[in-house]
Amino acid sequence: MARSRYMILLVVALALAVVPAFAQMPDEETLIIGQSVDVGALDPASVNSRAEANIFFHVFSTLFEIGDDGALRPYLATEYSISEDGKEWTFTLNEGLTCHDGEALTAEDVAYSFERAADPANAFTGNTAGFALPAIGYQGMRVDNDLQVTVLTDRYQTPNLKLALISEVYIHCKDYYASVSLEEAAQNPVGSGPYRFVEWVPDDHILLEAVEGYTLRPTNFQTQIWRVIPEASTRVAELIAGNVDVIANVPPDQIEAVNASGVAEVQAVAGTRRIYVGFQFGENFADAPGYDALQKTEVRVALQYAVDVPTICATLLGTECERASSMVNPPNNNPNLEPYPYDPAKAEELLDAAGYPRGADGVRFETVLMGPRGRYLNDANVVQAIGQYLTDIGVNTTVDIRDWADYRQLISPKEVGPLFFLGTGGGTWEALYDMADLSGPTAGTNYTNWNNQEWFDLWNSLADIRDVEQERAVVNQMLEVFYNDPPWLLLYFQPDFYGVSNRLDWQSRRDEWIVIYNATLK
Repeated sequence: MARSRYMILLVVALALAVVPAFAQMPDEETLIIGQSVDVGALDPASVNSRAEANIFFHVFSTLFEIGDDGALRPYLATEYSISEDGKEWTFTLNEGLTCHDGEALTAEDVAYSFERAADPANAFTGNTAGFALPAIGYQGMRVDNDLQVTVLTDRYQTPNLKLALISEVYIHCKDYYASVSLEEAAQNPVGSGPYRFVEWVPDDHILLEAVEGYTLRPTNFQTQIWRVIPEASTRVAELIAGNVDVIANVPPDQIEAVNASGVAEVQAVAGTRRIYVGFQFGENFADAPGYDALQKTEVRVALQYAVDVPTICATLLGTECERASSMVNPPNNNPNLEPYPYDPAKAEELLDAAGYPRGADGVRFETVLMGPRGRYLNDANVVQAIGQYLTDIGVNTTVDIRDWADYRQLISPKEVGPLFFLGTGGGTWEALYDMADLSGPTAGTNYTNWNNQEWFDLWNSLADIRDVEQERAVVNQMLEVFYNDPPWLLLYFQPDFYGVSNRLDWQSRRDEWIVIYNATLK
């Protein structure tokens, strides 16, 4: 107990030492959330991280809303229908919808939201253009009438998967966005959700206000403030000091202090974000150290044995975890695949056989591992540990840590590598949702530029399958391909620790979405 009191005094002292630029404290009408990173821009078509999506979800609406369990609830749309071949999805909208500037929101605006994101002239690389649209085989839109709009795709897919992907597109009104430049749109968003944008002070906060008369979702607080607090210890200090209501990524060594504070508690959840080290296949890295070696399947398999993932989880994440055996969250992963064990002797044996013995200096080859600081749970320390594990087996690894704001700018254009640390969102309700990161060789979320022909042939074959068991067999076959020709060094599904004020009635989700509009005071 003495240690808890010491930790509380320490974090409160840190809070007193911090003088935030935005000093408003929570009251009965104000909800304050602390995240570790800022947004890159405020355009709904450019969202490329969950931290950004958490804010955008409150400013913009979607056709349907995805629950933590994968359940889909009507939002702007009241219902949908599917053509016989499964390629056309027609949505019927609620009547009387408007955007925040008072413009009526109709089927034309829904169509425009998709088409604007897909327009190559706009060069969007965010979640909509880089993940959702490629994954559904997007072909275009058709406006049927003011309240009905049809999404056109080139393939059949499991209905729950396709509806979920379509429902990740943020809907915005055409008149405003067609009248402003991309630069202006990125600074002054006009939304369609329960909260309107008020101001953005970069690296400090985003201020939102409830939309008067909004009926599709609750607005239990008049004001939301999304603060940027990069340092984990400072986020904890601000929570214990009562300056924020919810924080993400509580460090494991400060959980005890939060729970003993009497002010807040930690909600621990088994997260669904896939954490991995990517192997870069992009030819623009052809001259990078280690690139040639990493193109060899046997080398990439060997490196799987080099990293002690359970020890990383126990010592750096503060929890026990099982290593991932694929890119798919349990229980939808292939049950026949066992996680690669930690076996450095095996790693060295395989590297010898692959033609990379240790030299006189003990080095097999050199490479670079890039990683972020401040985005994922204890990320910089995890990256350093991985670099050391690789160096220990003779792969001399230089670790290049970048602040998240800089690192984020390299991810979408695929300028990270030849090894890079990353996390990608996932779910527990559909294997193909997790696998959609690799929907094509040039998909925006195929950050490794992996181009295994067997994988992509199998992905395309799913368009001809209607039988659930047959689809499951193809999924398992694809995951075997991934396992045996890995584009990722498989790590873990990130555990998440949220600090939540005792004044708040709110439950965190496993998928890292901070959906806060339904929070209430106790």
